[in-house]
Amino acid sequence: MNKVILIGRLSQDPEMRTTPNGVATTSFSVAVSRNYTNQNGERDTDFFRCVAWRNQAENIAKYCQKGSQVAVEGRLQNRSYDAQDGTKRYVTEVIADNVTFLGSRSDAQRNNSSAPQEMANDVEVNEASEDPFKDFGEEVTLSDDDLPF
Repeated sequence: MNKVILIGRLSQDPEMRTTPNGVATTSFSVAVSRNYTNQNGERDTDFFRCVAWRNQAENIAKYCQKGSQVAVEGRLQNRSYDAQDGTKRYVTEVIADNVTFLGSRSDAQRNNSSAPQEMANDVEVNEASEDPFKDFGEEVTLSDDDLPF
């Protein structure tokens, strides 16, 4: 079985091209943080080259940009080509069968902003002792007989 699932952010704007037969293809790179920290206490990041075809390719090029968060489901594929200097190059890439957009375009723009302080100002902080449902109207009381299980 050859199955890959990645969740990360685009590390650059997607590049869409069309084949001579008019089929759309988009290449993009997804940055995925590792679950553990290195010796310096930092998380390492892996960058995966991905390719999408047809409608999926058009949607990625239209709705995603650097910083967009996506979930990519696909398969690994190896290919080779001859470089201009005559050497043979090998490439491993993810062929994306399904790409789910996880964040909005405004989220991506906010993630690309240079000042982390600006993002901190957008976060709303609630006290733990505050009732989060205080503005929803009257209190509702339920008995065990009201529950379906």
